Amino acid sequence: MAEQKKWEGTVSTSLENATADQIWPFWKDFYSVNKWFPGNTTCEGIHGNNGEAGCIRYCGDLPVPAVDGAASSWTKERLIAIDHKEKSFSYEILDCNIGVKSYVANVKIDPLAAGENGGGCRIEWRFSVDPVEGWSLEDMVSNYEVWLKIMVKNMEAAVPK
Repeated sequence: MAEQKKWEGTVSTSLENATADQIWPFWKDFYSVNKWFPGNTTCEGIHGNNGEAGCIRYCGDLPVPAVDGAASSWTKERLIAIDHKEKSFSYEILDCNIGVKSYVANVKIDPLAAGENGGGCRIEWRFSVDPVEGWSLEDMVSNYEVWLKIMVKNMEAAVPK
Protein backbone atom coordinates (compact mmCIF):
# COMPACT_ATOMS: atom_id res chain seq x y z
CA MET A 1 0.00 0.00 0.00
CA ALA A 2 1.37 3.40 -0.97
CA GLU A 3 2.10 5.88 1.78
CA GLN A 4 -0.39 8.76 1.88
CA LYS A 5 0.95 12.23 1.29
CA LYS A 6 0.92 14.62 4.25
CA TRP A 7 -1.93 17.06 4.46
CA GLU A 8 -0.88 20.69 4.35
CA GLY A 9 -3.12 23.65 5.00
CA THR A 10 -2.88 27.40 5.43
CA VAL A 11 -5.44 29.78 6.85
CA SER A 12 -5.09 33.49 7.41
CA THR A 13 -7.03 36.52 8.49
CA SER A 14 -6.37 40.23 8.79
CA LEU A 15 -7.11 42.61 11.61
CA GLU A 16 -7.61 46.29 10.93
CA ASN A 17 -7.82 47.52 14.53
CA ALA A 18 -4.80 45.82 16.08
CA THR A 19 -1.16 45.95 15.06
CA ALA A 20 1.25 43.04 14.91
CA ASP A 21 2.99 44.46 18.00
CA GLN A 22 -0.32 44.46 19.89
CA ILE A 23 -1.32 40.91 18.85
CA TRP A 24 2.07 39.17 19.18
CA PRO A 25 2.05 39.04 23.02
CA PHE A 26 -1.11 36.90 22.95
CA TRP A 27 0.45 34.36 20.59
CA LYS A 28 3.90 34.18 22.20
CA ASP A 29 2.29 33.30 25.55
CA PHE A 30 2.33 29.62 24.62
CA TYR A 31 0.68 28.47 27.85
CA SER A 32 -2.46 30.60 27.52
CA VAL A 33 -3.99 29.49 24.21
CA ASN A 34 -7.11 28.51 26.18
CA LYS A 35 -7.89 32.21 26.64
CA TRP A 36 -8.39 32.56 22.88
CA PHE A 37 -9.04 29.15 21.34
CA PRO A 38 -12.78 28.33 21.21
CA GLY A 39 -13.76 25.42 23.44
CA ASN A 40 -10.26 24.87 24.87
CA THR A 41 -10.76 25.33 28.62
CA THR A 42 -7.41 24.02 29.84
CA CYS A 43 -3.86 24.94 28.90
CA GLU A 44 -0.91 24.58 31.24
CA GLY A 45 2.83 24.32 30.98
CA ILE A 46 4.22 20.89 31.79
CA HIS A 47 7.87 21.37 30.79
CA GLY A 48 10.26 24.27 30.34
CA ASN A 49 9.72 28.00 30.44
CA ASN A 50 6.69 29.53 28.74
CA GLY A 51 7.54 31.02 25.36
CA GLU A 52 10.96 29.38 25.08
CA ALA A 53 11.77 26.77 22.44
CA GLY A 54 11.37 23.31 23.91
CA CYS A 55 8.61 24.18 26.37
CA ILE A 56 5.61 21.84 26.38
CA ARG A 57 1.96 22.62 27.05
CA TYR A 58 -1.00 20.40 27.83
CA CYS A 59 -4.29 21.49 26.23
CA GLY A 60 -7.52 19.86 27.33
CA ASP A 61 -11.22 19.99 26.59
CA LEU A 62 -10.66 20.68 22.91
CA PRO A 63 -13.50 21.20 20.39
CA VAL A 64 -12.42 18.01 18.60
CA PRO A 65 -13.72 14.57 19.61
CA ALA A 66 -11.42 12.10 21.33
CA VAL A 67 -10.78 8.94 19.32
CA ASP A 68 -10.16 6.78 22.38
CA GLY A 69 -13.69 7.09 23.78
CA ALA A 70 -12.57 9.49 26.50
CA ALA A 71 -15.00 12.18 27.63
CA SER A 72 -12.41 14.89 26.98
CA SER A 73 -9.89 15.44 24.19
CA TRP A 74 -6.33 16.65 24.80
CA THR A 75 -2.97 17.34 23.22
CA LYS A 76 0.60 17.78 24.43
CA GLU A 77 2.39 20.35 22.25
CA ARG A 78 6.03 21.46 22.10
CA LEU A 79 7.19 24.90 21.00
CA ILE A 80 9.86 24.07 18.39
CA ALA A 81 11.07 27.58 17.56
CA ILE A 82 10.09 31.17 18.25
CA ASP A 83 11.27 34.36 16.57
CA HIS A 84 10.17 37.54 18.35
CA LYS A 85 11.59 39.84 15.67
CA GLU A 86 9.68 38.08 12.89
CA LYS A 87 6.69 37.41 15.17
CA SER A 88 6.50 33.73 14.31
CA PHE A 89 6.68 30.37 16.02
CA SER A 90 6.47 26.68 15.19
CA TYR A 91 5.04 23.93 17.35
CA GLU A 92 4.29 20.22 17.13
CA ILE A 93 1.85 17.82 18.72
CA LEU A 94 3.82 15.25 20.69
CA ASP A 95 0.89 13.17 21.91
CA CYS A 96 -2.90 13.38 21.81
CA ASN A 97 -6.17 11.48 21.83
CA ILE A 98 -7.65 13.18 18.74
CA GLY A 99 -6.10 10.93 16.07
CA VAL A 100 -3.48 13.42 14.87
CA LYS A 101 0.02 12.18 13.97
CA SER A 102 3.13 14.02 12.76
CA TYR A 103 1.52 17.44 13.20
CA VAL A 104 3.70 20.53 12.84
CA ALA A 105 2.38 24.10 12.57
CA ASN A 106 3.71 27.61 12.11
CA VAL A 107 2.05 30.88 13.08
CA LYS A 108 3.28 34.16 11.59
CA ILE A 109 2.05 37.69 12.22
CA ASP A 110 2.86 40.38 9.66
CA PRO A 111 2.09 44.09 9.83
CA LEU A 112 -0.25 45.62 7.27
CA ALA A 113 0.39 48.99 5.68
CA ALA A 114 -0.26 51.89 8.01
CA GLY A 115 -3.75 53.24 7.72
CA GLU A 116 -6.25 55.21 9.72
CA ASN A 117 -5.65 53.18 12.89
CA GLY A 118 -1.88 52.91 12.55
CA GLY A 119 -2.02 49.71 10.52
CA GLY A 120 -3.38 46.30 11.24
CA CYS A 121 -1.87 42.86 10.90
CA ARG A 122 -2.24 39.59 9.05
CA ILE A 123 -2.05 36.27 10.88
CA GLU A 124 -1.17 33.12 8.97
CA TRP A 125 -1.44 29.61 10.47
CA ARG A 126 0.11 26.77 8.44
CA PHE A 127 0.06 23.10 9.32
CA SER A 128 1.32 19.78 8.06
CA VAL A 129 -0.10 16.50 9.36
CA ASP A 130 -0.48 12.86 8.42
CA PRO A 131 -4.00 12.21 7.07
CA VAL A 132 -6.46 11.91 9.97
CA GLU A 133 -8.95 9.05 9.92
CA GLY A 134 -12.54 10.28 9.78
CA TRP A 135 -11.53 13.75 8.57
CA SER A 136 -10.84 15.32 5.22
CA LEU A 137 -8.23 17.98 4.58
CA GLU A 138 -11.03 20.33 3.54
CA ASP A 139 -12.82 19.80 6.89
CA MET A 140 -9.59 20.43 8.78
CA VAL A 141 -8.86 23.66 6.88
CA SER A 142 -12.47 24.80 7.40
CA ASN A 143 -12.18 24.22 11.16
CA TYR A 144 -8.90 26.14 11.30
CA GLU A 145 -10.50 29.07 9.45
CA VAL A 146 -13.30 29.24 12.02
CA TRP A 147 -10.92 28.79 14.98
CA LEU A 148 -8.52 31.47 13.75
CA LYS A 149 -11.29 34.01 13.18
CA ILE A 150 -12.68 33.44 16.68
CA MET A 151 -9.22 33.56 18.25
CA VAL A 152 -8.22 36.84 16.62
CA LYS A 153 -11.60 38.41 17.37
CA ASN A 154 -11.05 37.55 21.06
CA MET A 155 -7.48 38.88 20.91
CA GLU A 156 -8.49 42.07 19.15
CA ALA A 157 -11.14 42.70 21.84
CA ALA A 158 -8.45 42.29 24.53
CA VAL A 159 -6.12 44.92 23.04
CA PRO A 160 -6.14 48.02 25.27
CA LYS A 161 -7.92 50.93 23.60
